[in-house]
Amino acid sequence: MSNQANSTQVNDSNPRHIAVIMDGNGRWALNKGNQRSDGHRAGSEAVRNLVSGALDLQIPYITIYAFSTENWSRPKMEVDFLFRLLAHFIEKELAELKEKGVRVRFIGRRDRISKSMVAQMEKMERETITNTKLSLTLAIDYGGRDEIHRAVDRMLEVRTVAEGSCSSADLHDFLDAPELPDPDLVIRTSGEMRLSNFLIYQAAYAELWFTEEYWPDFTQKTLARAIADYQKRHRRFGKIK
Repeated sequence: MSNQANSTQVNDSNPRHIAVIMDGNGRWALNKGNQRSDGHRAGSEAVRNLVSGALDLQIPYITIYAFSTENWSRPKMEVDFLFRLLAHFIEKELAELKEKGVRVRFIGRRDRISKSMVAQMEKMERETITNTKLSLTLAIDYGGRDEIHRAVDRMLEVRTVAEGSCSSADLHDFLDAPELPDPDLVIRTSGEMRLSNFLIYQAAYAELWFTEEYWPDFTQKTLARAIADYQKRHRRFGKIK
């Protein structure tokens, strides 16, 4: 994973947490006359560009939408390939991510993923837990609504009716990764302009940035453009000033 210098300077106005919807792998491949699997393979390389750019710019948190709860409806051959690609990513990148100080964690359901895949995910989390330069979160079998439903179920397991109603802060504590700050910026590639059930609780006040580029074409320059646009915006969070 290269860590080439980027022309954009570290800035206090940089977003602290960037969430990314990696869209367009299949269309990128089909437009080139290739198989959808070729697009997913190229998309995994674009993740390297994202991580390198985040390290260069000292962005402390990145979350990527790797596999949604809705993606199970895709052809089984494609789903199986995506999980093989994830397994390959873990095996190939773990040592270098550890060396570069990247902590990796996973959010989403784990009960529908193979035990061997879950074991690889847990190993990656365990072996990078002390890293502090970048926190990289991969959303696997993840959906925003599903996360909220699971959070409510967990909360009801430990709360009683006598304790009364819960607050938004109470619910937040039962999300998949409550220690993560809310995303400041959500990036989506391929020209689609929607969240697609991604971090719908956490991204309530996130700035949104869309690009026509397909995910395999994502580079550190793309990240720099998104951040430059973010820096021009004035976030009011419902206030006048």
